[in-house]
Amino acid sequence: MVKRSDVILPLLPLRLGLVLPGTITPLPVGRSRSIALARALEAGDRIFLAAQKDPAVDDPDRDDLHSLGVTAVVREKVDRGRRGLMLVIEAQERRFLGEIVRRSPYLHAETLEAQETRGDSEDAHALADIVRNGLNDLLETERPVQGPIDKDCPPGLLADRVAASLDITTDKKREILEALDVVSRLRRLIQFFGEARARMAIKEEIRREVQKDLSDEEREAVLRKQLRAIQKELGEPLDEQVELRERLERAELSKEAMRIAMRELNRLESMNPSQAEAQVARSYLETLAELPWAKRIEDELELGPVEEILEAEHHGLRDVKQRILEYMAVLALSKKPRGTILCLLGPPGVGKTSLAQSVAEAIGRPLHRVALGGVRDEAEIRGHRRTYVGAMPGRIIGAIRRAGVKNPVIVLDEIDKLGRGHQGDPGAALLEVLDPEQNHAFIDHYIEAPFDLSEALFIATANDLEGMSAPLRDRLEIIEIPGYTHDEKMEIAKKHLIAKELEAHGLKGEAIRFTDEAIDLLIDRHTREAGVRQLRREIGKVARALALERVRHERLDETIIDEAAVRRIVGRPRFGRELREEYDRPGVAAGLAYTPFGGDILFIETTRMPGKGRVEITGKLGDVMKESAHTALSFLRSQAELLNIDVGDLDRYDLHLHVPAGAIPKDGPSAGITMLTALASLFSGRKVRSGLAMTGEATLRGRVLPVGGIQSKLLAAHRAGFTTILLPKGNELDLEDLPKSVLEDLTIHLVSEMSEVLKLALEESHDPLRGDPTKPKADQVAA
Repeated sequence: MVKRSDVILPLLPLRLGLVLPGTITPLPVGRSRSIALARALEAGDRIFLAAQKDPAVDDPDRDDLHSLGVTAVVREKVDRGRRGLMLVIEAQERRFLGEIVRRSPYLHAETLEAQETRGDSEDAHALADIVRNGLNDLLETERPVQGPIDKDCPPGLLADRVAASLDITTDKKREILEALDVVSRLRRLIQFFGEARARMAIKEEIRREVQKDLSDEEREAVLRKQLRAIQKELGEPLDEQVELRERLERAELSKEAMRIAMRELNRLESMNPSQAEAQVARSYLETLAELPWAKRIEDELELGPVEEILEAEHHGLRDVKQRILEYMAVLALSKKPRGTILCLLGPPGVGKTSLAQSVAEAIGRPLHRVALGGVRDEAEIRGHRRTYVGAMPGRIIGAIRRAGVKNPVIVLDEIDKLGRGHQGDPGAALLEVLDPEQNHAFIDHYIEAPFDLSEALFIATANDLEGMSAPLRDRLEIIEIPGYTHDEKMEIAKKHLIAKELEAHGLKGEAIRFTDEAIDLLIDRHTREAGVRQLRREIGKVARALALERVRHERLDETIIDEAAVRRIVGRPRFGRELREEYDRPGVAAGLAYTPFGGDILFIETTRMPGKGRVEITGKLGDVMKESAHTALSFLRSQAELLNIDVGDLDRYDLHLHVPAGAIPKDGPSAGITMLTALASLFSGRKVRSGLAMTGEATLRGRVLPVGGIQSKLLAAHRAGFTTILLPKGNELDLEDLPKSVLEDLTIHLVSEMSEVLKLALEESHDPLRGDPTKPKADQVAA
């Protein structure tokens, strides 16, 4: 019965369930209009609650709502952070829903009074007594009733409170809500009591069926049987399995993974939860549910912001930035591009790992780093089989799991440091991970179901590819970062390192300035590296001294850091201005070498003494380097006449070739022309030209073959102060990647024959014969 008494109230649609009068209920809100309403409400405000006919409707209108709802008073508003707001309300009275009068920023609606009938009749009170008496039998199995239900509680309110506590469906609760006749409402409630008693009878029958004479050890197993019997009778799975099943369904597993998961879930339901195998199955299912089978993050596809982030975070590195922008362009044009596996190759401290972090930030993806240095077990990549105690997924699946999306940026750090043990070769296991044609169905031994890795962006970092297998190298797109020039280090220090170190040491707000001369001193005299890691340490040393002064005196007397301040704080310089040496005697030449730490200068020293033609080679050299020395000596023998060398000298003297830094292993063919030049200088008596260094492989025919690591070698020569460089002609194209500032400071000669090398490398002799006064005596050491 509708009584005309219009009241306009804020309207909160209920997507699921309904609320009965006389109950206190928490209501989480998640839709935009509902959130706007919740933010506007305060404790004590009244609202109107109406249930939706179809939960799928996101923005309901009047026709989408049931006509009868309840008014409620807000008791509390709880902000749950990321999970949104929650209202705690107390439902009060039934009212009919009229017209919606306002929709923005949240709904307002007319409400009409719904008048109850026969609420105080004798039949109502009699039926209420029956409900109270019958309720005692159900208190152990149903939820407790909210509020008092004694004689003072009106029959209609009693019916609402008891119905809210019963485990009945939403449709049955709606029957109670829509029953304005209190007697009819109580009669329908008593029918629900009968259904609840029938459920209790079924449970008791099940208990009798499974009850037997059992020992204490079997008691827990019996309880499990009872639960399974109840589950079968009611058609309701257990709570734990319900949660796992829902999580697995939300995870959107592949068909094969879902089939495996359902099989394991059914096994788990039949297990004793205290069994070790049950815990293994539970952990496995939780891992499957946590993996992002279909969850991905949308990329930031605008090239402008991406380019700005890369430029702001890293100086130079043109090729790397260009490749990242190309990847983003392809991603913008093709929503499903082919998998990309980049490998940043370079010495320590050039910013390989931090560049990967900037890439992840630029494209808006989460980043996870997988440290591969020293990994010797194939199971670290592919995971352990579940038959092993403590089994877990491999590092790749673990990274995907922690990232939470299937398209993260995964940094495979120090991929060249992979080991190999008796447990297998992890490098071989990486072949499938890094192959775009295979990794769309990568199978981890723990998961035992294909997982798609093709959308992940893999960025590997390495210092040296020498020890890496050819198949693994073939799967990587190598981008070389050779190192920084002096000017680039200066810019990096000014734009990045100084600010970061001052902030790290609590000096961000201080007006501290480093002069160019101070930075130059740190770069040239206190560090000698391809990257900037040691430079950052030296700047950090200055920052710590300033922090100590700031705390000790509560102020900074020195805010301009010049050369004098650097000398006082950092100490005496560790290096001279130039590493190059003046060749004051024949038999010494400078070569260029490539190491995992960048380019380096390699001096070759030779001497001879009376003997029988014996050759001694020292300096902890590898087989290839020793063979290069013998090749150079053989070439000198064959070309002795052209080089004005007496072959008889080679038989009358013992020869000693040494490469300094004898504790460091050295190998490779690129010192071939340097060894040959040093030997030719020794026997011809002609010194090597000042400021000259060289690299290249020499053959028995006198050919000069190309070698690797040209960029790093030339940067090392530039740092060391060399001005003239001899390079194989086959390395001409490598010069295109060098910074212009380096090319302008170096004079580079491209050679293809050893005759060209000796002509350019050796000084002109006033007397080309053996009587040349610059030629060392037999007992003289050239070093």
